[in-house]
Amino acid sequence: MRLRNKPWAKDMINENLDLISIQPENMQGKWQDRFEKEQPLFIEVGSGKGRFITELAKQNPQNNYIAMEVQEGAIALVLKKQVELKLPNLQLLLANGADLSEYFAENEIDGVYLNFSDPWPKTRHEKRRLTYKSFLKQYQYILKDDGYLEFKTDNQGLFEYSLISMNNFGMRFDEISLDLHNNEELNQNNIETEYEEKFSKKGFRINFLKAQFKN
Repeated sequence: MRLRNKPWAKDMINENLDLISIQPENMQGKWQDRFEKEQPLFIEVGSGKGRFITELAKQNPQNNYIAMEVQEGAIALVLKKQVELKLPNLQLLLANGADLSEYFAENEIDGVYLNFSDPWPKTRHEKRRLTYKSFLKQYQYILKDDGYLEFKTDNQGLFEYSLISMNNFGMRFDEISLDLHNNEELNQNNIETEYEEKFSKKGFRINFLKAQFKN
């Protein structure tokens, strides 16, 4: 998802550095200090406009969450929501998901969410997919031993690729659905992203998985 430039984004970010981190290189192992209290910590890599992560934080005050985006315009939209909501268990991060091990300590995170990531369909762009083995290695590093990864996409090709990639990496699948919205058990707690709502209404099936790294 590419957003138009937001002329106001940089000023809003600089005015709210208590809610967003733009220099996370020195935050390894210290993320809990940015929250009111220490709680299980989860991150969404690629938060888009922020509906999913803000709603997740509202529904689960017993957890802490980090919304991560590489696009300044996108994270500014999430920040705009957070400035209004002031959720004590939500922090934002402007950074690249390829460098997670530089921002988080080993075993610091309880769960990672990937929602409707860019499929990068061309073979030459395989290494950019957020379920490519180099990304999986980073998730494994920052996740606790019992931590998990949740992944949603409407792109069948990316989902099939991700299943193979994760299987080859030695991950264990806890849940898999090729049609999340018609899976009553899994969908009852599902929080839709803006993208998910739009494309599911057009008839696109939503693929979902939850997986863990074998120890």
